[in-house]
Amino acid sequence: MLSFLWALIIGGIIGWIAGMIVGRDIPGGVIGNIIAGFVGAWLGTLILGDWGPVVADFAIIPAIIGAVVLVFVLSLIMKGMRKAD
Repeated sequence: MLSFLWALIIGGIIGWIAGMIVGRDIPGGVIGNIIAGFVGAWLGTLILGDWGPVVADFAIIPAIIGAVVLVFVLSLIMKGMRKAD
């Protein structure tokens, strides 16, 4: 149970860092940060591999890079959806 909570915290921090780097808000607040952190970690590990420091089973550098890509793409999609309305 503690490892799951630790993973949620680290996922949220990764998502928050990605939002700060991109300079855009992640839709969904804290839950959005956690989801962006988890999906970004998966995406970054898929593309870049499993290297760098590992915290709570997250390879931090690929996770942050993947989350930055995810947040950037999501912000473009959200911006396009707002213009379509």
